[in-house]
Amino acid sequence: MDIKDILETLPHRYPFLLVDKIIELEEGKKAIGIKNVTINEPFFQGHFPGNPIMPGVLMVEAMAQVGLVALKTMDEYKDKLGVFTGIDKVRFKKQVVPGDVLNIEVELVKIRRGIGVAEGCITADGELVCKGNIMFALV
Repeated sequence: MDIKDILETLPHRYPFLLVDKIIELEEGKKAIGIKNVTINEPFFQGHFPGNPIMPGVLMVEAMAQVGLVALKTMDEYKDKLGVFTGIDKVRFKKQVVPGDVLNIEVELVKIRRGIGVAEGCITADGELVCKGNIMFALV
C-alpha cells in the first residue's frame, strides 16, 4: 500500500499519521509498515533541541496504526475506529533519530466482541528499537 491507500484506510492525518508505506499485509492477521523519520517531524522541535529523539509513545502509536491497517482491510471492520484500551510489556531498546527508517511489524493475536490484542515490534537497520503489546477497542 502506498500513502494514498493508507490515507483511504486510516483516519489519521498530518502530523499524526506515522506510517508511510505498507510493504506486507495479511488481511486481519499481520501488517508490516515503514516510517521514514526525518528532521522535519514536528515533535523534534521540542524532543529534544540539539538532540532529536523520536518519543517512545509515538513509536507505540505507529505500531497501532500499522495494526489498524491490517484490521480495516476486513469488511467487518472497515468502518470501525480502533482506540487504545491498554499498552503492556513495551520496551524501548534503541533511540530513534532523524534518518532512521522504521520497519514496523504488527501481528493481531486475538479479537473478540470488538476488543483485540496485537503484538508489535519496530526495527531500524536490523536492530530492535521497540516491542510490546497493544490492546484496542473497535468503536
